[in-house]
Amino acid sequence: MAGNPLTEGVVYDALRTVEDPEHHRSILSLNLVRSLVVREGDIALVVSMLRTEPAYRDALERAIRAAIGRLQGVRSFDLKFDAAGPGARRLPEKEPIRGVKNLVAVASGKGGVGKTTVAVNLAIALQKLGSKVGLLDADVYGPNVPVMLGTTEQPHAPAENIIIPVEAYGLKMISMGLLNPGDRPLIWRGPMLHGVMQQFLRSVQWGELDYLIVDLPPGTGDVQLSLVQSVVLSGAVLVTTPSIVALADVRKAIEMFRQVHVDILGVVENMSHFSCPHCGQRIDVFGHGEGERMAKTFGVPFLGEIEIDPQIRIGGDTGKPVAAEGPDSPGAKSVYAVARNVAARVAEIGRAAGAPVVQIL
Repeated sequence: MAGNPLTEGVVYDALRTVEDPEHHRSILSLNLVRSLVVREGDIALVVSMLRTEPAYRDALERAIRAAIGRLQGVRSFDLKFDAAGPGARRLPEKEPIRGVKNLVAVASGKGGVGKTTVAVNLAIALQKLGSKVGLLDADVYGPNVPVMLGTTEQPHAPAENIIIPVEAYGLKMISMGLLNPGDRPLIWRGPMLHGVMQQFLRSVQWGELDYLIVDLPPGTGDVQLSLVQSVVLSGAVLVTTPSIVALADVRKAIEMFRQVHVDILGVVENMSHFSCPHCGQRIDVFGHGEGERMAKTFGVPFLGEIEIDPQIRIGGDTGKPVAAEGPDSPGAKSVYAVARNVAARVAEIGRAAGAPVVQIL
């Protein structure tokens, strides 16, 4: 039986097992992989070193070559190390968010694919499955999470740099939509976006959470970069539809997260199909299977399909998310299947990094 095709995703998975000889942490979590190119079996890899001693370099090189040597389909392997003079600086550690075990980004390459609907229902499903969950609405230009959760309550700020999040459906939630209500457009530049992201991450009193779900804006802009530069993400969930246009954009999102060394938890194909209420026949409105095929092409997991269901749309419009009705409610079964797959992927990556694993019912 043939192994997985040799893609950048497969190589990244192999490199995740390589530990820095000094810190005994994955070279990916330490952001030491500077570039990776994989083409038709040829691998070109550039890695930074935290120390300059020959023994350190030799140990690191042996570990990397051993990991690559276990892969199938490697025709050539070119490994280079960043030049580092005496006293090479250590890479700064990203500060964790106090009390938050796993930070999961929900992203998409373009708008209109139901990313926020997936993020809201994913967060509620994880909470219903027994986890403590928060939801950060980082889509500052189109903050629709409050509408989908049916709340207009404003967060309380009892002191400087202390924000008490709003609670809805068992979730702790913060959103620009609660701070900038109404139809006024938000016109901010990159540094201002970075500031509000830092406040949402550091000043909100999240408490003890198993998961903090972050609903990112569509695309690959300032908010995404601000997030990945500030904190260590457990991984990213990429939402797409079966249409070719949506898939072309999600490819860019995959490459963006890989370039900044964020694990891809997997791809969710939203609005996958419609089941006729009269005959039960499946109707592929936007095509079918492209999300799963793209996931295989890029060597990332496929987390599942979410169908076109009136209950999902009605729930989002009325502030009553379908996942809140439980795993057996109409339209919610596929959402809960995706939630379980996301939890399994977070646990898988956590085990590889030696992090605590959250148990899902």
